[in-house]
Order: sequence, then structure tokens, then C-alpha cells
Amino acid sequence: MDCSPTYCFPGFWNPFTIFWSRFSRSRRLHSLGLAAMPEKRPFERLPTDVSPINYSLCLKPDLLDFTFEGKLEAAAQVRQATNQIVMNCADIDIITASYAPEGDEEIHATGFNYQNEDEKVTLSFPSTLQPGTGTLKIDFVGELNDKMKGFYRSKYTTPSGEVRYAAVTQFEATDARRAFPCWDEPAIKATFDISLVVPKDRVALSNMNVIERKPYPDDENVVEVKFARTPVMSTYLVAFVVGEYDFVETRSKDGVCVRVYTPVGKAEQGKFALEVAAKTLPFYKDYFNVPYPLPKIDLIAIADFAAGAMENWGLVTYRETALLIDPKNSCSSSRQWVALVVGHELAHQWFGNLVTMEWWTHLWLNEGFASWIEYLCVDHCFPEYDIWTQFVSADYTRAQELDALDNSHPIEVSVGHPSEVDEIFDAISYSKGASVIRMLHDYIGDKDFKKGMNMYLTKFQQKNAATEDLWESLENTSGKPIAAVMNTWTKQMGFPLIYVEAEQVEDDRLLRLSQRKFCASGPYVGEDCPQWMVPITISTSEDPNHAKLKILMDKPEMSVVLKDVKPDQWVKLNLGTVGFYRTQYSSAMLESLLPGIRDLSLPPVDRLGLQNDLFSLARAGIISTVEVLKVMEAFVNEPNYTVWSDLSCNLGILSTLLSHTDFYEEIQEFVKDVFSPIGERLGWDPKPGEGHLDALLRGLVLGKLGKAGHKATLEEARRRFKDHVEGKQILSADLRSPVYLTVLKHGDGTTLDIMLKLHKQADMQEEKNRIERVLGATLSPELIQKVLTFALSEEVRPQDTVSVIGGVAGGSKHGRKAAWKFIKDNWEELYNRYQGGFLISRLIKLSVEGFAVDKMAGEVKAFFESHPAPSAERTIQQCCENILLNAAWLKRDAESIHQYLLQRKASPPTA
Repeated sequence: MDCSPTYCFPGFWNPFTIFWSRFSRSRRLHSLGLAAMPEKRPFERLPTDVSPINYSLCLKPDLLDFTFEGKLEAAAQVRQATNQIVMNCADIDIITASYAPEGDEEIHATGFNYQNEDEKVTLSFPSTLQPGTGTLKIDFVGELNDKMKGFYRSKYTTPSGEVRYAAVTQFEATDARRAFPCWDEPAIKATFDISLVVPKDRVALSNMNVIERKPYPDDENVVEVKFARTPVMSTYLVAFVVGEYDFVETRSKDGVCVRVYTPVGKAEQGKFALEVAAKTLPFYKDYFNVPYPLPKIDLIAIADFAAGAMENWGLVTYRETALLIDPKNSCSSSRQWVALVVGHELAHQWFGNLVTMEWWTHLWLNEGFASWIEYLCVDHCFPEYDIWTQFVSADYTRAQELDALDNSHPIEVSVGHPSEVDEIFDAISYSKGASVIRMLHDYIGDKDFKKGMNMYLTKFQQKNAATEDLWESLENTSGKPIAAVMNTWTKQMGFPLIYVEAEQVEDDRLLRLSQRKFCASGPYVGEDCPQWMVPITISTSEDPNHAKLKILMDKPEMSVVLKDVKPDQWVKLNLGTVGFYRTQYSSAMLESLLPGIRDLSLPPVDRLGLQNDLFSLARAGIISTVEVLKVMEAFVNEPNYTVWSDLSCNLGILSTLLSHTDFYEEIQEFVKDVFSPIGERLGWDPKPGEGHLDALLRGLVLGKLGKAGHKATLEEARRRFKDHVEGKQILSADLRSPVYLTVLKHGDGTTLDIMLKLHKQADMQEEKNRIERVLGATLSPELIQKVLTFALSEEVRPQDTVSVIGGVAGGSKHGRKAAWKFIKDNWEELYNRYQGGFLISRLIKLSVEGFAVDKMAGEVKAFFESHPAPSAERTIQQCCENILLNAAWLKRDAESIHQYLLQRKASPPTA
């Protein structure tokens, strides 16, 4: 599954990163009671005395009354004698249940005992069920809910303007039980024969291909659609959709039928995803050396959808914005986003679906792996995207921000109760998971890695596996101590800071390395410092793109000698920013590296990594923020989009922090100084020969300058916006976000009204979302209130309310306060809408992460103590920690930053 929010620049999407967090740590956390996670709820997995072999399931949804009827006939195995069957069941009413042992008479259940808290039902029988096989029959009814989980309704508008509803599913992690009583645990696999009874003018889809479509006896307007039997699979991967859709189709070169289903009249918008999917399936087949196991794969755009997408086997569901591309109205970042999400979900068809985690403890492996290989796939399909550099900014650095907190968690979290599962759909599972797999792949080498993957998938296909099983396969093919190395990364939270100093000894360079846990609050002060086994690469200016030396650092300190390194050559750790650690150089080593930023002799991903490490060291109070501002000025010649994107995010974090001071305008002047040279070089209009990355960079830079109030950018944005609104010259899709953001930030009520009108008129969800994400830029308290009210209106899809409120919180100091008040005032409605899903965590994080006053941490903590949100408990802890650490950062560095900015004003630096 992809649980994906937005980049720190509105209008650009961040693959699989749950926000960018504000970090630091403080002893006050403990006095506020923020460090201890609450006790886990008691939980027992289902008994193993009865298990399914096959589910024969028929469902009849009512798209007007929002209910459904279901008939289940499950071939089951009784392993030991029992007079009850315990299954998962939630929000379902069982009408009748019986069990018929093979060749024997039916035994009717005499009682249904629902344990609602544990989402279980116990079926009691009057006589003992003996070991052997039999058929369990259950008739039941349920509700097509509006919570975007289980079997739910999704609202859409027909081309003629009529509002209708589709019936769709989202089962991961534990919501198949809302559609039919089942053994809803990933290790309890079975085959499925699914039938849907639907209006004959509707499309009906499930995991497998249709094998029969026949009239329904009681109603001529209804048909029964039967699907082929699935392979052995987990319940969370079952899916069905009933609605109105068009589609485009092709066959992959391996002969798999690939379809993309779109809203009616928008088939054209499915062509890009179709092209990506058709290239991706053969890529994975070759990479894993295992064929795709189903005859077809459908990708479908769902109007109301909480996640980014979901990898249901053979029927992958997506938000419209993660699948649909309009050749004229979609921006470059959307195309890239669609390519990544398609790559992610199709990777799961093998890694997750064919071989499934034994329990949710191993969720990270599913998601971390897919979040890594999606980049490998996109790099194969679109080498011009320079996607691996973007990985560092999008996933690696975001994961490090979260993982530096006291309230982080290990990659591998022992999960018990289902309510704990949603908490680990976060940047640690996805982005740190992906980052350590990238490091592992680099450590092993591609050839042995592929062999190990094939061994793992072949050995465990149609079964379940744990993290250790993958390590064993990779150890067998590589001969390296994979489990020993990886356990230090997955079973303990955090990551190391490697401190390095150098000494010239004749013609060689002696390096002294030491590792300590990196903490967002500064140097680690605990007794027993955790240690990691760190694959370290070292490069020099002689050949910046290749490692001069590779070592495995398996102790707290070590010395290494680099042969034949001249005194004037620089030495850099972590070539390609692949190792999951931060580096602190001695001042002499850092000085020698800085010219490599200006003259671009350091590769882009290394320039990015160096800047990001320094910024994090400043946030943690290990170095001064002023030192980082000086380094940022060295990026004046920078051509690379991703390097600018990371700089932009870090300056955005600093701007948010300094919005709590009276010199916010000075940091905006700094932003304008840093970004205006590249803005002038790029201009507003694409030049011949430019590509994907130039389009991304132009949008980023113009948005940054416009938001900061750069005069020429603001004037041009207003002019182009006016032409766009009047229909004289429609803005290119890549310029819309920066222009919308700029005119709103510096506009009035009329501007907001025009923007809301554009939103209402927009036919494409991408455009609606683009507008929603920038509405919070407006500054007037009255208009901010209007935007917040709009967020909960019918105009905004439920899953998108979060980004509107988040945009307000991130837009200004007043917006932050207003958004927090709005959440408190409307908590009941918001919690009812998102409870138990990751959207509630996202809403909380986006809304409070920008505060930088100690007392706000206490206020946030107190509010959630009286308004519990169990699935967001860890997020709340992290937010409170971040607020305190923002406050500490501000106290520590605000005055020196202010003085530095004033000095720059007095004597501007020469480029």
C-alpha cells in the first residue's frame, strides 16, 4: 500500500514519505511524560483449530440503500475437535451459520458471540466438530460504509452531473472482516471464488478474470458475475469494485492483459499509467526471474480513497491523482508520481502478494522493499528522471529526520492488536525500510542481490515469510553476514553519526572514524550507546564517482589508511549518500569539501547529502545554523533540481521556525537572494531541449520566489494568472502550483473567490488537489477561516480535507493557530471520519508540527489525553517532541541567525 502525502513544496508529491518532521530532543520530554509509549492492548491471534481452504463468496451490494447481502461457503479444515469457530467479523450481522462435515449432515450454529472490541465472532455449535474437512456456510448483511475502509461507497459524478456511488474495497491491514466473516490474518491463506450480483449496466471487477456473467433469477436488471479462482492468498489482498468505468488495455510482452479503468469519458487519462504498467511487469519478471502469476492485472482509479494506492492482487486500486494523467493538464511531477506509485504497487504483486509477511511485524519488509524497487523500476523506464537523486531527498533524508527522535521506533515493530498496525504505516516502515534495502543492495551488489531475491520468492511462493527468511536467502547468494549487519538496522531504532578526522601521513591519508547514535537533540548522552555495522564507502576528488575504499565499520572506532592521496585532494564519506548515517567532518575536511559545491566537482547526490547533514547537525545544536546558511550560499551555481528541492525544504523548515520571531522578513530576503539567480537563468517559459527535471526545477524556484514576495516574480505571476482566468493564455500545468501559490499568498478575498471558482469548475482531480494544497497560503484571518470551512464542505473529497487543513497550518503563523483551533473545534467530526486510519495521524502531524513554543507541547498532549486517538499515539508523541525541540532550536540560534542576516543586509556577499 502507498500512504503518500505531499512534498514540502505545494504541487509536488513526495513518494512514501509521511511528512517532513521537525526534530530535536529534550530532557523536558520526560517531565511532560512524552517519552513513554502507552501500554499495548492485550491481543490474541485467531485459534488454529479451524482454518479455511477456499472461500466461495457471493456479495450483492445495494448502491442506493448502501447495504450489501453476502453468502459465504468456505471449505474448511478442522484440525482439532471443537464446538466453536472463531473468525474475524466487524460491522456485519450474521443471519445464519452452519457447518457440514464432508459426507455428513449440516450442523446449525446455535449462537453468534460478537467480540466487537477484538473484531471477532465466535460461532457456537450444539455438537463437536470432528477433525477433517467440511463446509462452513454463513449468510450475512453489512453496510457500504463511508469510512474508506472495508466494503465502502465512493461518490462520483456522471458526465451529465448526476451524483452516484460505486461500491469499492480497501482491506489492508485488517478490514476484509468488514466485507465478510473471515480468518483475517496474513498467514491464513486460502483460494477465493468470488461472485458479485450487480446492476447489469455496472462494471464488476475482482482479483481474477470474469468466467461467467449470467442473468440473476429474481431481477432482470441485475446480473451475477463470477470470477476465476484465485491462487492461495491473504484476505487483505482480496478486492472487488462495482461502478461505472471506461478502460484502456494492452498486453505486456509476457502476454498479461493489462487494463487501466478510469471514470467514464476519461479513458485517455489512463494511457500513461497503462504504458508504465506494461513496461513494469516484464521488468519485475526479469528482475525476480519469476513470472507474474495471474492472467490479468487491472489498475483502477477510485474517487474516494484514503491511501495513495493498494496492491490488491490483480486489481490494484488508486486515488485518481495517483493513476490519471491528462496530456494537457497534468504537470511533470504528477507523471513522475504516477510512475512511482504504479512501480510500487506492481512490485507488491510478487513481494507481498506471491510471498506474504507472516505477521504485521514484518510489514516494513513489504513496504520498504516496494518503496526501494519502485525507484529501480522508474529509473529503468525513465532514466531522464534522475530518480535516485530524488530518492535521497524524498525518502532517505525524511526517514532520518523522523528516526533521530526519541519517539521513533525500530523498523521492525512487534505488532499485536490490529489498532497498532496503522501506526507503523509511516516513514520508518516505508522510507527507512527503503533506505536500508538500498544500502544492503549496494553492499551485496546487484548480481547476488537478484539471485537472493529469486531464491526467496521461489522458496516461499504462495506462502508466508519473515524478515529473517530474506536475510538467509541473501546470505546464501552473497556469502556476506547479512543477518548480523541488518539486525543492527532493523531491530534497534535510530542510526549513527560518523565523526571523521584526517591526517596526511606522507603520501597517504589516515582517517579516524567513530560512531555514536545521532539524536535530534544533540550529542548522545546515554550510558550504553547502540552500535551499528555500517557499510562505509570513501571517495576522493581524484575520482568523485567511484569508491576508493569500502569497509564495514563494526566497532565504535576505527582507523583506515587511504593510499596515494595528495594533500590537496578532498576525501568524502558515503559516496552517493547510500549509507544510512550522517557524517560530521573535522573543520579542515569540511573546508576542503566546500569548493566542490561551488565548482560542482562533488556529484549532485553528494552535494545534497553534505548540505542535508549540515542542516541536521545545526537543528540538533551540534553546529551553528549560521554555518549552514553560509554553506547554502555556496549553491549559487547549482543546476540540479533535487539539490534545490532539498535546499528549498530545509529553508522552508527554517522559515517556519523563524515565523515565531520578529525577523521573519529577513529570512525571506535570504531566500530571495539564494533563489533569484537560478530563477533568472530559468525564466518562465521552457527552452528548446529542456526536459522533465527542468520543468520541476522551474516550478520549484518560481514557487519559492513568489511565496517569498520576490517583486518581479509576483508581478509576472499576477499577469499570467489574470490571462489564465480570462482564458487568454492558459497556464501550463507545471506553472499552475507556483502561480496559484504566489497570487494567493499576496492576494485578497477576490483572489480566493476566483481560486474557489476554478476549483469548482475543474474537471480533473489533479487540478482540484493542486488548488486545495495552496489555499492555505492566504494570510488574512477571515480568509483562513473561509478556507478551513471549505475543507469540511462537500466540495472537498474526504481524503483531501487533510491536505487543505495541513496547507493552512503550514501557510503562516496565524494559519497554524487557526488550523489547530479548527481541529479542536471539529474533532468529533474529523475523528469519526478518519479514526483508525493513517489519515488521522497525518492530520495531527501537519497541523501541529510547526509550533515552537514549549507550552504548545503540553497543550497538544493534554488535548489528546482527553480526546484519545489510539492509532495516532506515536505520532502525537513525535509531534510534542518536535515542538519542544523547535523551541530549543529557536532559543539557541535565533539571535545569531538574526545578526547574520542583518550583517548580510549591511554588506551583501559577492557571488
